[in-house]
Amino acid sequence: MQQAITKEQLVTYQQQFLNDRANRVAMDAVTGTGVLVNAKRPEAFRTDLHQFSLKIDQGDITNQKSSGRCWMFAALNTMRFQIMKKLNLETFELSQNYTLFYDKLEKANYFLENILETLDEPTSGRLIAWLLSSPLGDGGQWDMICCLIDKYGVVPKASMPETYSSSNTREMTSVMTEKLREFACRLRQAHQKGADMDQLRAMKEEQMAVMYNILATCLGVPPTTVDLEVRDKDHQFIRDLHLTPQEFYQKYVDMDLRDYISLINAPTEDKPYYHSYSVKFLGNVREGRAVRYVNLPIEELKKAAIAQMKDGEPVWFGCDVGKSSERSLGLMDTGLYDRESLFNTQFTMTKAERLDYGHSLMTHAMVFQGVNLDEEGKPTRWRVENSWGKEPGKDGYYVMTDDWFNEYMYQVVVNRKYLSEDILKAYEEEPRMLEPWDPMGSLA
Repeated sequence: MQQAITKEQLVTYQQQFLNDRANRVAMDAVTGTGVLVNAKRPEAFRTDLHQFSLKIDQGDITNQKSSGRCWMFAALNTMRFQIMKKLNLETFELSQNYTLFYDKLEKANYFLENILETLDEPTSGRLIAWLLSSPLGDGGQWDMICCLIDKYGVVPKASMPETYSSSNTREMTSVMTEKLREFACRLRQAHQKGADMDQLRAMKEEQMAVMYNILATCLGVPPTTVDLEVRDKDHQFIRDLHLTPQEFYQKYVDMDLRDYISLINAPTEDKPYYHSYSVKFLGNVREGRAVRYVNLPIEELKKAAIAQMKDGEPVWFGCDVGKSSERSLGLMDTGLYDRESLFNTQFTMTKAERLDYGHSLMTHAMVFQGVNLDEEGKPTRWRVENSWGKEPGKDGYYVMTDDWFNEYMYQVVVNRKYLSEDILKAYEEEPRMLEPWDPMGSLA
């Protein structure tokens, strides 16, 4: 066969396409209204019911708006659940702006420290290119929110409400990204001219002051003390004044974050099950806990998530939300679309192949608030609390089928008490380090 496409081949392709009536019908439909609307399978929309045998009640749905803070919203939604239960509240919300401020500040510091650690790496090399590609994006991981809370605590949303830039982070992040790349350039230039580490760190301290000023301008100055003033379901007024953010967390959330472990499902040959993994250069708080996972078969993730929900506690998870999902109805189902019939081809990649070949990775974090179990106790569909407001899905809630869980779920976080000794032993072993660009280093 010729290396280039020939005119004869084009004629053959065209004739083969036009000689098939189904192709012509598909072309007329898709050119007018697009792919997905013509690939929808109506039966999937009828069977994906918002009904669950195990359901946890939560407060008002939250909305991350035009920001990539899903991981943060999902984590704070699991934590506000503890406050609502403890204080008998209809709803409550923690400040996502507060954690955003410190996440961006810590990521800036983490990035500059990574630059100082890699001063002798070539600027044209893959590592420096990766570090410069996204110095402080909105995304994150469970262990990263734990680092923030361990250091800074949490505050009620009323103590640091949303601003334009917290709900629309693109402009702020763009400014900070430009400055961080400039700062990286200046640090590396100073190193090449012979500056020692003390001089470079003095430069970095001045650079971090600039980062703080940008954040304070966009998000406001974080509070150092907070007041809690709410009314419970029985109309009793609750007041607790002058708490530090750390005191507020300890008194009203009181989750020991050291007990919560990330389980992942990455069925690729390079990541054997029942081993611990971490990722180079991934984190936010420099002195905080490292990102760590234990890789397990998918059924272990299901079993642990169900066990925690049976005890009445929601579950943080990460997935590839854009695959086989329908936003307006809130459905995540591998049978939603029949692309095979539309295009007369099969899509045959396995989950492992999609990871290895760049077609799938974790893109979004949400919270499990229930599951439907059949007569044998096996899950058929999962109740998902999203953070995209009330419009998508059923009042902001999604349905995930169990088949979708198998294909596009990558991470759940559960309390260690729901895990076997074998899993805990695997998690506690020295983690195998993954490269920064590994798909399991993606941020929700």
